Amino acid sequence: MASLNKVILIGNLGKDPETRYAPSGDAITNLTVATTETWKDKASGERREATEWHRVVFFGRVAEVAAQYLRKGSQIYVEGRLQTRKWQDKEGQDRYTTEIRGDEMKMLGRREGAGEAPVRGGDSGGYDAPAAAPSRQPAPAPAAKPAKGGFGDFDDDIPF
Repeated sequence: MASLNKVILIGNLGKDPETRYAPSGDAITNLTVATTETWKDKASGERREATEWHRVVFFGRVAEVAAQYLRKGSQIYVEGRLQTRKWQDKEGQDRYTTEIRGDEMKMLGRREGAGEAPVRGGDSGGYDAPAAAPSRQPAPAPAAKPAKGGFGDFDDDIPF
């Protein structure tokens, strides 16, 4: 039987990213992402909300971009998978941490320092800083098709 381990989040950073480097020189960036759910309480009619915090870790070029461009409050889109790590605390006790190992990250919302030129690397893997937002021009309306029998593209001779 096949299995799937996939996480998709859209949320805001709770604090600035923390970056460290592996002995190989690869960047490792940790961040916390908050996702908030809102609903209307049926009993009281009040608006309620619940915030869930997620630990996310990025490696390599994605980690470098996250460290350079993200700050507390930044809104991001993250794709990755759940991963549990085992480690030992100061007393030698085994501890476990479940976090999201981010494979893809997209920066959402407004860009800080919009006057700066984006940094582009040779092997960016698609994670370059976003360029200035394209101008928003309305898309041309599609040509209207005459409706057949009131059902759009369906043929009139198809029995229902």
